[in-house]
Amino acid sequence: MKCLKKQISAKDGSGFVSLLPSTPEDLWHTYNLLQKGDRVRCTTLRKVSKESSTGSVTSNKVRMNLTIEVTKLEFFKDSLEVRISGPNSAESAHVRMGAFHTLTLELDRQFSIEKDCWDQIFLDRIEEACNPERGAEIACVVMSGGLAHVCLVTGSVTVTKARIEVNIPKKRTGSSSHSKAITKFYDAIYRAILTYVPFDKIKCVLLGSPGFQKDDFFKYLLAESVRRDDRPFIENKGKFVLCHSSSGHKHAIEELFSDPSILSRVAETKLSKEIGVLNKFMRLLDTHPDKAYYGLLHVQKANEELAIDSLLISDELFRSSDIGTRKKYVSLVESVRERGGKVYIFSTMHVSGQQLQQVSGVAAILRYPLPDLDELEDIAVEHEAGLVEEEEEEELTEEEKKLREEARVREDMADMGF
Repeated sequence: MKCLKKQISAKDGSGFVSLLPSTPEDLWHTYNLLQKGDRVRCTTLRKVSKESSTGSVTSNKVRMNLTIEVTKLEFFKDSLEVRISGPNSAESAHVRMGAFHTLTLELDRQFSIEKDCWDQIFLDRIEEACNPERGAEIACVVMSGGLAHVCLVTGSVTVTKARIEVNIPKKRTGSSSHSKAITKFYDAIYRAILTYVPFDKIKCVLLGSPGFQKDDFFKYLLAESVRRDDRPFIENKGKFVLCHSSSGHKHAIEELFSDPSILSRVAETKLSKEIGVLNKFMRLLDTHPDKAYYGLLHVQKANEELAIDSLLISDELFRSSDIGTRKKYVSLVESVRERGGKVYIFSTMHVSGQQLQQVSGVAAILRYPLPDLDELEDIAVEHEAGLVEEEEEEELTEEEKKLREEARVREDMADMGF
């Protein structure tokens, strides 16, 4: 992602940013930057009809710049596209004010986003997206039987580059169909890795499978790379790491990062840090539950006690259409950082983010135990059910306070028998 222009007021945070996405991950960042009510400007094609003096109508597609106010926002995981819809909010020679239009934000096409307030989470997202060192960090290949997935795991997105499925018959005496099918399966994976894995950017390639299939494939890869003289494999064979996975499905990628020996190889990547802190939270939830809490009410209370060491929060919570709800989570993140805590924002495009989303999307690892927070569970249940009402404190005069204190003293003395 390239930031072409940024003009944000230091007074109230309003302004606009012009961006140019260059990778599929940039579109995921764009989706997280957008909210209902934002104004987006970019080039688009629109059908324009003109009526001649004779009464005939001709229609042509005209490329133009449009500014729309976002009312609907969609992200398509398969095609990695961002589509936004809304009314035209700027004067145009071809489109009247208020006319609805749908824009598709694509790679290598400039666009501008204007907001009434750019909070710190938005600014951090832009900085992360425009970091030139960001990119594909890890390649993962999981296989089982005749099914395999080749994926690139970046800081925010797990992108499936190839899904390979080959029917492998059972071994039969006197038949070579099984070995031929295995060779065909391995060759398809070999070609997919060669085509889609950028060895100049990644730190390692994780090969996972149940049993010894990964070992057999790696032997095939080494032998074929020498025979075909494929330099990317020969020069980067040290980047391949063999590990265990239960299947060849995409969700098995999470298992590859559960191995401590694998985490040590990818210790500097953003995803490995997130998985490491999530695993720590899950362990503490079993062994020391007083140091691991989840749910907004519990986490806010722990933050008031200055007890949060690590805050785990899902980016799904920042996409709330309710501005008040978003501000609540943004202020929580800023408060934890001010008090010396670490903040990990999990992407729901990773398995780790989906796992965190199952436990409310916000969790915290504490510096010290807070057993008193258990009392909040009943309050949290009532709060969710809408049974808790805010009590307004009575404003008492000095004389009323004095009379109430004297009455309390007389009750205490009566209890003691005086």
